Amino acid sequence: MATINPYINFNGNAEEAFTFYKSVFGGEFTNIARFKDMESPEFKVAEAEANKIMHIALPIGKNVLMGNDVPEFMGRTNENENRSKISINCESKEEADRLFNGLSVGGAVEMPMADSPWGSYFGMFRDKYGIEWMVDYSNKV
Repeated sequence: MATINPYINFNGNAEEAFTFYKSVFGGEFTNIARFKDMESPEFKVAEAEANKIMHIALPIGKNVLMGNDVPEFMGRTNENENRSKISINCESKEEADRLFNGLSVGGAVEMPMADSPWGSYFGMFRDKYGIEWMVDYSNKV
């Protein structure tokens, strides 16, 4: 079965955001590459971009959350986009509460964790980095 791994862009604070996500989910980064690591005569890196994240990966269960900083020459990432959300399916109400409460710190809760009309335990929020999340637990098989 295929897996889907979210890849999110940041405006220079990817390392800060991923350190925060790691503090909530646990685990270890499997990859951190900075723009300076890719520099070559053909690919010059501006000094202001050198330490920014070109790629970072944090395994979460069987999936991987990945991201990067968008170089300034490519423009800014829209931190208030509303076309996508990262959905987390939890194994218990306790896990759902822990992840919701941890990831939503400093963010804006759109829907607090509660029993939903469709029968699951569900909540939504935008984290302090502008990323939108949905947390869901259903004990139905």
